[in-house]
Amino acid sequence: MNKAQKWQMNRAGLFNFWYYDNEIFDFADGKLLLRGSNGSGKSVTMQSILPVLLDGRKTPDRLDPFGSKARKMEDYLLGEKGIVDRDERTGYLFLEYKREDTNQYITTGIGMQARRNKGINSWYFVITDNRRIGIDFLLYETETHAGEKQQIPLSRVQLENRIATGGQVVRTANDYKELVNKYIFGFETIEAYDDLIKLLIQLRSPKLSKDFKPTVIYEILEAALPPLTDDDLRHLSDTIEHMDQTKQQIEQLQRERQALDKLIKRYDMYNAYQIAEKAHEYLKTKKRFVKEEQLIQEKRTKEKQLGEVIEKLQTRSRELEQTIDVLEQKQERLKNHEVWDMEKLRMEEEKSTLSLRRTFPEKTIS
Repeated sequence: MNKAQKWQMNRAGLFNFWYYDNEIFDFADGKLLLRGSNGSGKSVTMQSILPVLLDGRKTPDRLDPFGSKARKMEDYLLGEKGIVDRDERTGYLFLEYKREDTNQYITTGIGMQARRNKGINSWYFVITDNRRIGIDFLLYETETHAGEKQQIPLSRVQLENRIATGGQVVRTANDYKELVNKYIFGFETIEAYDDLIKLLIQLRSPKLSKDFKPTVIYEILEAALPPLTDDDLRHLSDTIEHMDQTKQQIEQLQRERQALDKLIKRYDMYNAYQIAEKAHEYLKTKKRFVKEEQLIQEKRTKEKQLGEVIEKLQTRSRELEQTIDVLEQKQERLKNHEVWDMEKLRMEEEKSTLSLRRTFPEKTIS
């Protein structure tokens, strides 16, 4: 999970709980430092928040880091009998989370109604619509009694109505734990989330503050870690057995890859040669194509010019044919003219004269 998606504890609140009427603790970068003399309530305050608000469990052994079962959650709500005259009380615990570098908030919490010697009725909630308790959202109603304002804590039904669609209210600790894991931690299984809670409980043990020997720390961590099952060990042993085989397979794959790299290199060279040949042939063909196209264009131009000459000659031919027709008609008319008869007679006379001259050369014929 990157920094922008990580949730940090931002505020913790106690309302009508132990000696707190309405108290909110602000965290600095997810950290909180409580200082005070012995017996001032530092441990009670922290053990009421963590890990109670992580999984909703309120058993006595979870409330005491020493593992004692002497104190109950009912005592934190009502106080000790004889010291506090209170037999019923409703209180709330909540923990607000904030995404780093953003203004996104989620709040998880527990509402509890305790009656002396009758146990505790609990409900659990998550607020997911960015509303913040004490700022946008209150866990109580303000009423005036005898001229004094009193903060009356919300009942479960009132809380459900106030949260509405901006979150969820559940009745069991298991349902609450699943909601916290879903919205805050995101473990794949609830068992993995349980292991985290167990580790936190072991780490808060007072033994750690008295003895810093590595053996003590080892024992605490060992007690917190879940035992390995036979299935887990079998999977591990199978993995180890297959490591050599996997290594051999990897080496074989590496050799095959080297061979393939050589083949690919040769194939790339062959492809480059073929592409160069095709490119050279393409350029030659293109050059020839351009030349032929220019020749075709020249022939088309000449064809157009000859077409124009042919068209002119055809026009001239038609004109000459018309002239011939006119002349033939004129010739035909002249053939029937008397001039032709006289010309014919003249020609006959010339022939006759020529014949007489040949017959009588000594005489002059006029």
